[in-house]
Amino acid sequence: MKREMEDVVIVGAGIAGLATAVALKRVGVRALVLERSQGIRTTGAALTLFPNAWLALDALGVSHKLTRSYDPLVKGSVTNINTGDVQQVLFSEQAIRPVHRKALLEALAEELPTDTIRFSSKLAAIESQEQGGGASIAVVHLEDGTAIKSKVLIGCDGVHSVVARWLGLAEPVHSGRSAVRSLAVFPQGHRLKHEIQMFVDQQGKRAAFIPLNDREFYWFLTCKEENMTGEPEQIQREVLEKYAEFPSIYLDVVRHADLSTISWAPLMYRHPWRIIFGNLNKGNITVAGDAMHPMTPELG
Repeated sequence: MKREMEDVVIVGAGIAGLATAVALKRVGVRALVLERSQGIRTTGAALTLFPNAWLALDALGVSHKLTRSYDPLVKGSVTNINTGDVQQVLFSEQAIRPVHRKALLEALAEELPTDTIRFSSKLAAIESQEQGGGASIAVVHLEDGTAIKSKVLIGCDGVHSVVARWLGLAEPVHSGRSAVRSLAVFPQGHRLKHEIQMFVDQQGKRAAFIPLNDREFYWFLTCKEENMTGEPEQIQREVLEKYAEFPSIYLDVVRHADLSTISWAPLMYRHPWRIIFGNLNKGNITVAGDAMHPMTPELG
């Protein structure tokens, strides 16, 4: 068995895990980030960042890498497809910006030393060893037999966090809705306004497309559908067939989907009181990001 010692171990190289590692680096603390995948995960395709997120990225010293590539969105519209009513939405002067998830992750990863992220590192078990005098050491056991001792362990391993389960946090529950997310590409340019266009109905369905640049949109659909599985082509076809009541402008964006980016997933969350009264830490082991509080999109 290979044994190692680290000051801080972070489980998960998603947005929360990398941001935490960058924040620690800025105050002089080195962290080792363990990621089960073979590379940076880009599921979700893109995301929309509001002003509070940009304040955090400013503090981490990475916002300038993204603002020069993504123009702010200053307005949008919400159309009720049952009534035809259209509500115009104006954002603050700080505005919001959509970004490719991969670009955000790479901007964070570039701030870290090359040996910070260890890919293909699958967590098998966690234990806490008492060291005397009230001190303890966290021990992370990987599936390849490696055991890593750490002064601090932070679980940033997503909705179904192994670290959260070890802490005893209640399992996330299904919100009753699911989401399809993807990028759409118009090689010759889409020639549409640089605005968010959202469409809702009275049954709780919500769809939108958000321009990332002159050629790409980030689009999504949230609905009560729980069985949208299969290959990307099948997911695209189901959206076009089952939700044909949405405007043609939205369906055309779906037709231009980059199939390599399509994902479907149930929207999970953890009841707020389960977080407030839960075990968010035991000694030197804690969680952050979705591992602590998985959020449905409107809570973003």
